[in-house]
Amino acid sequence: MKLFKKLLVILLVLFVIAQFFGPEKNDGDLAINAFINDTNPPQDVEAILKESCYDCHSNSTRYPWYNNITPVNYWLADHVKHGKGHFNVSVWDEYSTKKKDHKLEELIEMVEEKEMPLNSYTWTHGEAKLTDAQIQSVINWAQAVRIKYGLEAKPE
Repeated sequence: MKLFKKLLVILLVLFVIAQFFGPEKNDGDLAINAFINDTNPPQDVEAILKESCYDCHSNSTRYPWYNNITPVNYWLADHVKHGKGHFNVSVWDEYSTKKKDHKLEELIEMVEEKEMPLNSYTWTHGEAKLTDAQIQSVINWAQAVRIKYGLEAKPE
């Protein structure tokens, strides 16, 4: 029992020390103007993107209170890094037209299959969970933008 108590104290001390360290935060400029101007989402879709996408898919994240707890902050940082790696609206103007089209194609697929937003995000951000109507609005908008880019085969 003594060994268990010593181990518990050591783990507690390590946990407290770990709270003084954390990953770099994603707190840059949201910079969505290029994305908004280029894709021109309707107001309802723009609101959906803001509520459900930008935290992980832009250079600016609204962090919840529990992000101050290590190791949770590392887990969140990994999600954001991964999300930005796939799709980042803050660097939209750096993408080629072909890459923009591909990103929207992936967005459609992920939203349609209800893989985005992630369940782990919607557990704590219930307002980010998309209804079927919201999913359809996002898909319709993204398909229209892809047609604008002229790379998607137009329906016959």
